[in-house]
Amino acid sequence: MSILDLIRGNYRVVSVVGMAKNAGKTSALNDILYSAFDAGIRLGLTSIGRDGERVDVVTCTEKPMIYIERGTLIATAESLFHCSEAKLEVLEMTDYQSSLGRIVIARAVSSGNVEIGGPVTNQEIRAVSERMLAFGAELVLVDGALDRVSSASPAITDATILSTGAVLSRDMNKVIEQSIHRVHLLQLETLQDPVVRLLAEECLAERQIAVIDDAFEVRPVEAKTALGAGIKIAEVLDEHARYIVLPGSLVTKTMRDLLAASSHFKAVTLIVRDATKIFVDARDWQLFKRAGLSVKVLDPIRVLAVTINPYAPQGYYFDPKTFRRRMSEDLRPIPVFDVMEGESDL
Repeated sequence: MSILDLIRGNYRVVSVVGMAKNAGKTSALNDILYSAFDAGIRLGLTSIGRDGERVDVVTCTEKPMIYIERGTLIATAESLFHCSEAKLEVLEMTDYQSSLGRIVIARAVSSGNVEIGGPVTNQEIRAVSERMLAFGAELVLVDGALDRVSSASPAITDATILSTGAVLSRDMNKVIEQSIHRVHLLQLETLQDPVVRLLAEECLAERQIAVIDDAFEVRPVEAKTALGAGIKIAEVLDEHARYIVLPGSLVTKTMRDLLAASSHFKAVTLIVRDATKIFVDARDWQLFKRAGLSVKVLDPIRVLAVTINPYAPQGYYFDPKTFRRRMSEDLRPIPVFDVMEGESDL
């Protein structure tokens, strides 16, 4: 079974997100592209950020090009047309701007390598994806950029592929720990209570940090952002508090401040829109869980598969079979693919 087999017929817009540069994201993307071309599937392709260039601008290492076949749709910056080897036919000039120019939707009239520099915002990514579907794409792939795990958000894509690899650390155990942590975050439990969901949606729409108590009363917290709001939130907590709604990001400091400033945190559940809003490392997360902090999301993220790259650009590598086996054991039932070796656990 291939990654495409997991996608085909089930999802229309899928993101491929890397945990770091050189984690194998572009190789994973190309694996899906080639499978789709072989199957005769018309693809749409866009990116958060720029991808497809021959040399990685961060690490100065060679990286795989993005090759597309005739008929493929892309949404990319106007200035990158001249960098693409494939001949492109403009279908629509959008109103969306990036640092590389206006975003254009085009169709490849010949096969070749391309550079993709897509829209800046999540809303624009979804919009151009829908336009490519309207122009005839059967599947749209979104190439997620470095530190933009937000492209896994269900507001943008229907499902996501996570790419990880040896580049994260020379210690295989640490790579596995970080990767499992990210997957577990992306698949956090969804808030089910319909009344609390409605109240939380209202708070998020107004970008209001708030506490919801056991009588479903909403208590606003006077803080502009959630980044430094832990102490202010703790001041509002009492024995009746049940939920804390965070419209922005959930970070380590907020959770630490809650633990330090209130004795009522064990009775409450923190609510965020989705797991792309959470920025807490694996060890701190386990510490907070053991202390009794609970987090739920309004919008779940579907992780279809994890791809691994056992090779790091610095020259070190992991034994591919051992790396894949151990990752598979800890992530089951999520399938793991080694896109560098062409193997999977399926």
